[in-house]
Amino acid sequence: MEISESNIKTILAKLPGLKKEVQKVIIGQDQVLEELIIALMAGGHCLLEGVPGLAKTLMVKTLSQALHLSFRRIQFTPDLMPTDIIGTEILEEDHATGKRFFKFNKGPLFANIILADEINRTPPKTQSALLEAMQEFEVTYGGQTYPLNLPFFILATQNPIEQAGTYPLPEAQLDRFLLFVKIGYPSEQEEYGILSSTTGSKTQTVEPVLTGEEIRQIQSLVRDVSISDDLINYVGKLIRTSRPDTTTSDYVKEWVRWGAGPRAGQALILTAKARALLKGRYAVIMEDLHAMAYPVLRHRILVNFKAEAENVSTDLVTAELIKSTERPRADV
Repeated sequence: MEISESNIKTILAKLPGLKKEVQKVIIGQDQVLEELIIALMAGGHCLLEGVPGLAKTLMVKTLSQALHLSFRRIQFTPDLMPTDIIGTEILEEDHATGKRFFKFNKGPLFANIILADEINRTPPKTQSALLEAMQEFEVTYGGQTYPLNLPFFILATQNPIEQAGTYPLPEAQLDRFLLFVKIGYPSEQEEYGILSSTTGSKTQTVEPVLTGEEIRQIQSLVRDVSISDDLINYVGKLIRTSRPDTTTSDYVKEWVRWGAGPRAGQALILTAKARALLKGRYAVIMEDLHAMAYPVLRHRILVNFKAEAENVSTDLVTAELIKSTERPRADV
């Protein structure tokens, strides 16, 4: 996709405006919002985890309002079926000829932005209905393949504390999410702003900033951001060090059951490129890789039972990987 230099500057100048529009409604959560925008720029999907009441659903809905894109919210429940998401065939009759035929009625998945709310509340059969859509950007039903609307962006939410009636996502599906974003509690000042702004009669109007075509252009630009061979080698070392069978790290051998796969390295480089572009740079630096390592590896490194018992999280493992992996000489 060829884009002129003037168009590049015009489109990239809109990115800060996108964040500002969302922040009309969402107070605080700067890092979370930045990671959502990075995932959108990189053309991947996002899994958000946080306790109830932290505006996960509102954040996704507001982001969709700031974009010229179609939006659908799917509330995942234990009785939700795959056809409730994908769509189903219905029998219709041609009034001119009297012949009957099956027509595919598209489900809510056929939109640009999908909010999969509380995705872990539905059984694996329904969860797996998203796999083809997330990876191939298409849906197959009755032997027929239907392409999804592009850009296509799934934002799934889940609650980390309430496990009754939930179905944890299998690792194969977790790996399809580009980023795993954790939402924490707001600061004291942010909480005051939330209480002050949400309990009155004043409402904020969110204006669309980017079109679907502009987002696709940004996604194309992200892949053109440069990264040195030294940094690519560094990413490879970082990912290989996370694997207990090939690592030289005693920390990983002690606490990690399964390390990250090659897709993690691809995700780390791609999101680092998106972050560099968001920061106004056309080349990846070490800071980009370190910033994105946490949401990229959070769901791709599996700690062992001992680590779970000792509260050794994947974020702690990632921090140790960053600390112990040898850096290129220019960045030492």
